[in-house]
Amino acid sequence: MKRVKRLWAAALALVLLTGCAPRRTEPLPYPEPSASEPGKTIAYVPLDDRPDNVERVVYLAESMGYALNMPETVLYRTALDHQPKNFDSLQRGEPWSLYTWVLQQEAAGCDRYILSLDQLHSGGLVSSRSLTGDELELPGGGTASASQLVEDLLAKLAEDEHNVVWLLDSVMRLAPTVGYEGGTLEEYNALRAYGAEPRETLEGWEALTLANVCAGYRYGAGGEPLAEPEGFGPELVEDYLAARERKLGLSDEVQRILAQPGYENFRLLIGIDDSSLEDCIQKNEIAFLRRGLRTKKGEEGNQQIDWLLSGVDDLAFKAVTRMYLDETGWQGASVIVDYFGDTYDQPACEYDFQPLWKIVEEHNQFFDLLPCNQAAGMYIFVLTQPKDETQKQAYISRLLQALEDKRKQQMPTILIDASNGTYGTTVYETLTKKAELGYLLAYSGMLDMAIVTGTALSHGVARYAILKNGENTDPIDRAWARTLADSVLKDFCYKGVVRNNLLHDIRNDLGGDPNNFWFPELDREDLLRRLEEGMEKETAPVIRNLERSHFLSSLKEGPEERRWGGVALENYRFPWDRAFEIGMDIRLGEFQ
Repeated sequence: MKRVKRLWAAALALVLLTGCAPRRTEPLPYPEPSASEPGKTIAYVPLDDRPDNVERVVYLAESMGYALNMPETVLYRTALDHQPKNFDSLQRGEPWSLYTWVLQQEAAGCDRYILSLDQLHSGGLVSSRSLTGDELELPGGGTASASQLVEDLLAKLAEDEHNVVWLLDSVMRLAPTVGYEGGTLEEYNALRAYGAEPRETLEGWEALTLANVCAGYRYGAGGEPLAEPEGFGPELVEDYLAARERKLGLSDEVQRILAQPGYENFRLLIGIDDSSLEDCIQKNEIAFLRRGLRTKKGEEGNQQIDWLLSGVDDLAFKAVTRMYLDETGWQGASVIVDYFGDTYDQPACEYDFQPLWKIVEEHNQFFDLLPCNQAAGMYIFVLTQPKDETQKQAYISRLLQALEDKRKQQMPTILIDASNGTYGTTVYETLTKKAELGYLLAYSGMLDMAIVTGTALSHGVARYAILKNGENTDPIDRAWARTLADSVLKDFCYKGVVRNNLLHDIRNDLGGDPNNFWFPELDREDLLRRLEEGMEKETAPVIRNLERSHFLSSLKEGPEERRWGGVALENYRFPWDRAFEIGMDIRLGEFQ
């Protein structure tokens, strides 16, 4: 009998290997036809040209049936020092041309907008940290007023009551960008330390004015003048504070415009850039901007119209997801949040100003996710830094078991890696070997932790809403799959392994700077070759995991599943000619 059973098992294995089991489907050419529905176009002015602000927003928007219409890249591109400039003269985007482009979309009948104010005011996030005056130089000569451009644009968009406009803004981080307009690492460190110094806390409406906030930049918590960084001239601090005052003033002006009648369909979403847990220079800025956030009365009390949350590079993700939720009558969802690592009550990294749990809680409120103890619609698992270094493997094992349990129960699950790399590659290797990665609603990790939270929840909530209430289609499934594959493959493979190898090669073998391939100039074809070879090796097991995965395709009448097809990567690129991030095209086979 035992021999018969063994023969039967061998025969069954042979059948599975020879064709009766689902086979890998060959990836199709990219790009594929758009998943967007007729009439669902969003005019989108990105923060800049990094992948988080361009192709990843495209994937997310298409996963909800939207199409993104964007201006030419040259109009919003950022160029670091020594790199080719836009229009042969600018290192930043061009607000006047973007202003004209948005008006063209309005004339064509567009009624959905997601607009970066940092781009429209300053030509991008990086330049918003350095510009000190209202007048912007135009590429063809002449100047334009940044504040007047935006005021005129908002007034024009407000004329159509059917327009829905999301405006994205930011609280300036503690220091400007290294390698832009001559900024050095030494200057960055000096200014970040200066900005992190505690200031006197302003409290109450009378104290929290623009003038008072800016006047307090130069003084410590006790009212004493702060010492300027040693070894630098006074111009360093003067320009730094002038840029902060300009940026805060422009943000204040937008809030004052939106407070007027006629702007009820506008939404303002402000992100807090790299920060500090201390009572730093941002603290009064944040309190001042919070004071100007609009609310409206609802049946259950005041409802938030404008928001101020941690994270900047995830602003577009949050805006496009919330736009979809508002359009489709979203009523929220019940969630259970579970932390693994026992440091949820601490900032996840040195650039956060709040404990991790607080950042998660605020984002849950933004998406109307209601905490519960049982019978949740969705689960959010968060891996934190290990409280006990000797228990790292135990934390990972607990996380893996929780993922397996929810997979068996067919429960929608979001995974956030907020460990800031403290587990090394062990957690990625374990998840690749033992978890079904393609079954996750969303995943994010390996960035500043505030951004990680907003990214994972934006993608996960968008997917849950589609599965629960939306009109799901095969193109929407495929757009969603790209959002997940992009996050997993870049974190597990590029940021976890390949990037570290490139950093070593560039510094030690090539004598270059991984933060700028143009100074000194490196062979970019050689760097792409190294990138492709490294990714081909490291992505192989993760791609096999995805190709063996199933995924939730509907939750309307109970969980329904489909199976992933083949996954292939091509057209690798370094968008800013630096090693920090990469872009790539993701080809997918037919789902089964």
